[in-house]
Amino acid sequence: MSDELKYEMAKELGVYDIVKTEGFGGVSSRDCGNMVKLAIERANRFLQEKNNNK
Repeated sequence: MSDELKYEMAKELGVYDIVKTEGFGGVSSRDCGNMVKLAIERANRFLQEKNNNK
C-alpha cells in the first residue's frame, strides 16, 4: 500500500493528526484495523468496476 493511500485513509478515518505527530505507530489497533478494512473495501470496489467494464 502506498504512503499516499495510507495518509488519505488516515484523513478519512480522522486519525491523520495522530499520524502527523506520532507516526502510524501511534494509531490505535482498532483504527489500524479500520484502515485495513477500508483498504479491502476499496480494492473490492476497484475489482468490481474493472470486471464490469469488460
